[in-house]
Amino acid sequence: MHIPTHILSGWCIGNLVPHFTPRERLFCMIAATAADVDGLGRIVSEELYWDYHHRLGHNVFFATLLAAAMAMTSTRGRRGVAFLMYLVLAHVHIILDYFGSGPGWPLHYLWPASEIGIVNSRAWPFFSWQNLLAAFALIAWTLVIAWRQGRTPVEMITPRLDRGFVARLRSLLAGVVGKRAAHRA
Repeated sequence: MHIPTHILSGWCIGNLVPHFTPRERLFCMIAATAADVDGLGRIVSEELYWDYHHRLGHNVFFATLLAAAMAMTSTRGRRGVAFLMYLVLAHVHIILDYFGSGPGWPLHYLWPASEIGIVNSRAWPFFSWQNLLAAFALIAWTLVIAWRQGRTPVEMITPRLDRGFVARLRSLLAGVVGKRAAHRA
């Protein structure tokens, strides 16, 4: 699955927790994406990438450590909920990769305790209509959140751009809704 799809999955799912702060939603994006840190081996060599991607970051131990580290810096009083959400999102990443990273590529869920790889022989090709559909569904969900809740995935990084995009989106949608209402009358 593509990294932007993982990022959006984290942000959209993170918005299901009503009292998360922008920082905690940013952590949700990180939790949903961080497993791909093991893809950095590609910088060194293709062989390192193929040997360790889906192994170093795509396992229960990495997911648990990542969730715990981010939960410790989340809002006091919500750390338990934050830990569970970050852990779930790390697993959402693994599930998305199980279906969307291409057939025959093992995920080593129990690494380093076990070398056993889980393989989905029916996984979608990396560049597939299924992965595109998942991405477009998350983009649509993101737009709904922006319209209804007044925020976007860039809310913490660039608040001004976030506010401007939400205002423009709401303006465009108000124009569309206004035209439909006038047409019905």
